[in-house]
Amino acid sequence: MNRDDCLLRPLAEGDLDLVLAWRNSDRVRACMYTDHLISEEEHRAWFRRSQEAPFPATLIFEYRGMPAGLKSFSQVDRTSNRCHWGFYLGAEDLPRGAGSAMGFLALEYIFERQGFRKLCAEAFAFNEGSVRYHTRLGFTQEGRFAAHVLKNGCYHDVLCFALFSDTWQENKAALAARIFTAGGSL
Repeated sequence: MNRDDCLLRPLAEGDLDLVLAWRNSDRVRACMYTDHLISEEEHRAWFRRSQEAPFPATLIFEYRGMPAGLKSFSQVDRTSNRCHWGFYLGAEDLPRGAGSAMGFLALEYIFERQGFRKLCAEAFAFNEGSVRYHTRLGFTQEGRFAAHVLKNGCYHDVLCFALFSDTWQENKAALAARIFTAGGSL
């Protein structure tokens, strides 16, 4: 993965149709807390709320100039200097390592440009790919919410993760070397 091929930029109104298609795809909805089909009206309301954030908190990941995924930051607490993130790759057939590149850029953004101290994340326990993703990016599992979210008629456990800015700084160079090399991924 070449770092020059990857970019994070703020979500724009022109992205909305594509992002709605991603959000409503079976592949993305399978791992989201809410899995109903999102209406155009609901999607536009989500966009308006995202534009009220104190900093660009919903970002499009581009690979080679094409929108490929979304990163969002929520539950912003400047007093405790922490927030949560969510994400998905919307485009299919991306090269191996695209998700890792998106994660790296988002970590760089939230810790270095926005100055947060702690980034929190949650993943369904059944979502082994997301659990591995967080671990490989340097997150530590902090807890487990048992039978926490009703999805498809069953209650599912949710794992809680966190990454601190000092740990990010310690691991950044090694992480970049693993992701942004020929054939690199986590």
